[in-house]
Amino acid sequence: MINLNGTITSHEAAKLSLKNRGLLYGDAVFETIKAVNGQLFFWEDHYFRLMASMRILRMAIPMHFSMEFLEDEIKKTIRAATFDKQAVRIKLYVNRKEGGKYNPTNHDVDYFIELEATGNPFYTLNEDPYRVELFKDHYIYANLLSTLKSNAKTINVLGSIYATENGYQNCLLLNEKKMVVEALQGNLFLVKGTTIITPPTSDGCLRGIIRKQLIEIGKTLKEYTIEEKSISSFDLQKADELFVTNVMIGIQPISNYRKKSYGTEVAKILLQKLNVKARLTF
Repeated sequence: MINLNGTITSHEAAKLSLKNRGLLYGDAVFETIKAVNGQLFFWEDHYFRLMASMRILRMAIPMHFSMEFLEDEIKKTIRAATFDKQAVRIKLYVNRKEGGKYNPTNHDVDYFIELEATGNPFYTLNEDPYRVELFKDHYIYANLLSTLKSNAKTINVLGSIYATENGYQNCLLLNEKKMVVEALQGNLFLVKGTTIITPPTSDGCLRGIIRKQLIEIGKTLKEYTIEEKSISSFDLQKADELFVTNVMIGIQPISNYRKKSYGTEVAKILLQKLNVKARLTF
């Protein structure tokens, strides 16, 4: 089922205009949200990130786009799809209404909500081999727009094709200064000794929801310190652990980068605390 501007319809019946500005110009933002038994993980953080992204793109935020309204629309869609007793991947997509070329004729928005049933209700650690490589064909240019969750993701598409063609589970993206920014599908964390490091948003990484949670969790750990600091490709070779984070997988350990292998000790500690924090958001 899909929710189009408040109307529930089937995938088959749902129709987007060929003049949709998200399709034509990438004039859209979205949130990917995990829900379990009809309850949304970290909904407040998702909502405020969405509102900030809409403001940055100078979209007109409707007066009724309150946190409660959008949560109700998502839950209405979950119930209509009879997904209220399982884990669900939710995409909340907002685009500027059609009209104009590059310069829009108005700044009002449309939205749709689509769902996909997933497996595990809470985050588990996948310790299967997970090999990564740098994707160096194209770079992320660090600026405010690169931190947004928009549908302008050509580099992620090309990087995913490169990973598949070369037998990698993921690739790491670089910015124009050749610093490691993030993975194709999430933020990157590096562990060296008792220090946990993740690139700062000033390097161009996505302002990730799980990234935010782990930074907050890291500040409470007595045995470790957490830093937002640039990561070079040389730092990858010196790390004890590398892992990728996003709202659907939680934490995905990287097992290998080139000839280097990594452990999972810190990832396990953080994952346990992340699950506790996720439950507290209900």
